Amino acid sequence: MAAHLRTFLGQSICQRTLSTFRTSVQAEGGLLAVPCEKLQRRSYVITQRQAEACAKYGGRHTVTLMTGDGVGPELLSHVQEIFRYAGAPIDFEIVEINASTNTPDDMQNALLSVRRNGVSLKGNIETKFDDPSFKSMNVALRTSLNLFASVVKCKSIPGLKMRHGDVDCVLIRENTEGEYRQLEHENVGGVVESLKIITAEKSKKIARFAFDYATEYNRKKVTAIHKANIMKLGDGLFLQCCKEVAREYPDIEFNDLIIDNASMQMVSRPSQFDVLCMPNLYGNILSNIAAGLIGGAGVTAGMNIGDNYAVFESGTRNSGRSMKGKNIANPTGILFASCDMLEYLGHEAHAKMIRDSVMTVLSEKQIRTPDVGGSATTLDVVKAIIDDVKPKTSAWKAIQEHGS
Repeated sequence: MAAHLRTFLGQSICQRTLSTFRTSVQAEGGLLAVPCEKLQRRSYVITQRQAEACAKYGGRHTVTLMTGDGVGPELLSHVQEIFRYAGAPIDFEIVEINASTNTPDDMQNALLSVRRNGVSLKGNIETKFDDPSFKSMNVALRTSLNLFASVVKCKSIPGLKMRHGDVDCVLIRENTEGEYRQLEHENVGGVVESLKIITAEKSKKIARFAFDYATEYNRKKVTAIHKANIMKLGDGLFLQCCKEVAREYPDIEFNDLIIDNASMQMVSRPSQFDVLCMPNLYGNILSNIAAGLIGGAGVTAGMNIGDNYAVFESGTRNSGRSMKGKNIANPTGILFASCDMLEYLGHEAHAKMIRDSVMTVLSEKQIRTPDVGGSATTLDVVKAIIDDVKPKTSAWKAIQEHGS
């Protein structure tokens, strides 16, 4: 079990000891060595094998930036600007990919970039639901890179007045099969057959991932979500796999809920949930419900984790097409996703600094976009975050100069 845990969650990128591991932080020309034990534990780190696969030159990681549709390009440009002021050691390889650039060559170029760099930050790519021939590029990316686990963390944000102030759950969904295999056909006119694929192999893999996550982050309970009362074979297999894996983790409480009941419970008493494990479609539904409880699409981050690659994006995978060019989109969610990405790559100090500045602006200074009850523009929020970041990077530089 411990070996399996290290495969996905790890304890150190290069397996250095805690006492000697120090993170070098580049900040406007200065370097500050920060003891690892003083940093918050990263959300996800990678093993030696994965670290070697991530492009890194001169202490800087190269990350694929996929622009996406809607507000994706503008929000990702703000991420780059904030990273610059924060001195984050990231170089972006920009890949223009959206619903209009959906040729096989475009997809292969995007996949090649992610495989080369190992990590991507992504805007959502729209799927044209009124065109049967248009296949989801988001799904294609996740299946081609075998990003088997989607992780969405939903926690109430201090200062935001929502119906519930005690939401703190992690939604883990199987990311590559179920209804999302896009296996459907029309037998005769007006009769469509759609295949839902559930396998024991992938069901056990996502269940073990959920229990490993709960173990690593001191979570107490894992809840399997299903519809096994109706889909007795498919969802029944998923539930059985979760039960089998649960027996390997006697210290973690396990229960299960039917998806319709779970949806009701999520909006009425979300505090009962800790870690949720579910097939693809149910995870999509519940993660959107949970995101709505803490402030909506603009404040929720998501990550897609595989054995070799990771893609970070908005938790609700909403392109925000209606807000494009209006300067009102909330940058919080994509910034949180970028912080998760920094933590994944081992840049905990930069992640913590940016995340703290975002929380200061959102919760303390209450500079907010309209979607969370404010009147600020996107640029107002970004400027406030940069203004909060600047003194921190200046302080790092002063400490380094004084030390030299």
